[in-house]
Amino acid sequence: MRALVVEAPGKAGVIQIQQPQIRDDYIKIKVSAVALNPTDWKHIDAIADEGAVVGCDAAGEVVEIGSRVETKVSVGDHVYGFLNGSNVSNHEDGAFAEYAVIRDGIFAKVPSGVTDEAASTLALGLVTCGQGLYQSLELPWPDAPATTPFPVLVYGGSTATGMLAVQLAKLSGLTVITTASKRNFQLLKDLGADEVFDYNDPECSSRIREYTKDKLYYAFDCIAEGSSIEICSEALSSSAPPTGLHYSALLFVKSFPRGDVKTRTTLAYTGIGEAFEKRGKTTPAMPDHYQFAKRFMKVAGDLLAAGKLKPGNFAVKEGGLEGILDGLKDLKENKVSGTKLVYRIDSV
Repeated sequence: MRALVVEAPGKAGVIQIQQPQIRDDYIKIKVSAVALNPTDWKHIDAIADEGAVVGCDAAGEVVEIGSRVETKVSVGDHVYGFLNGSNVSNHEDGAFAEYAVIRDGIFAKVPSGVTDEAASTLALGLVTCGQGLYQSLELPWPDAPATTPFPVLVYGGSTATGMLAVQLAKLSGLTVITTASKRNFQLLKDLGADEVFDYNDPECSSRIREYTKDKLYYAFDCIAEGSSIEICSEALSSSAPPTGLHYSALLFVKSFPRGDVKTRTTLAYTGIGEAFEKRGKTTPAMPDHYQFAKRFMKVAGDLLAAGKLKPGNFAVKEGGLEGILDGLKDLKENKVSGTKLVYRIDSV
């Protein structure tokens, strides 16, 4: 098959390789569409090694099912799923290819009325939101929403993860506050945000604190770089309630400005439940994270099928596998905002 593979630090190319082998607790799909994430170019630049297949988000047709797969799925079904792309520990793992394998439960069926292109944008973001909002912050789940609303800040609402987090937090019965540039305000309000604040505004954090009447106890940071950490810190309540103040980030935050806030970092790859190596460090398998991710993917898949959750903005780009490199370059140069880039993959 053809696949986008890491060739050297900072370089990837489309080459012919063997198709991935089916594993007992995996399914194999013929990939029809893939979506790009910042983690993809970061792995090419500095994390993955030569021979690793790139990409984390894919959708396509099931062609083979492992003997121990428990999720109800049949050959011919169309699914979307999350893969450990650019995996140093197993080069076969990766979405940017004509065929891919996905672990049991880290996928869901593409429902009627949703295209493979739209579905391809979802899985990594859903696993990430599940970890950040529900496993880490322990907020009410969207299938068992809060009876009394309380505010949560989703910092970076116009990111791919942020657009899903805004919807999920709203389905959880919460008052959803988010940040974005002004051009994306209406987009986020259409997705369910109660209020949107401009992160470029020097008074952003104080305006959030004023809006929440100094009673913001939870923040989910979908950026976790630059000013996002400081703005979240200053927006959270000036005093902690008995349940505490809570901040969860998608990237490792070396130093949070406040000592009275419980901070956590999540990493979606732990949701696959297998050991992996990144930057020379091995993360052991976390079976509890895997079980959590499987449970959340089922809930999120049901919400999508019911029309309660919808994919965020996306743009289908030309060029297939080769075109992905241009899209990754745009992501790296911060030329993409409020949308997710998708590429069709035409299998032979």
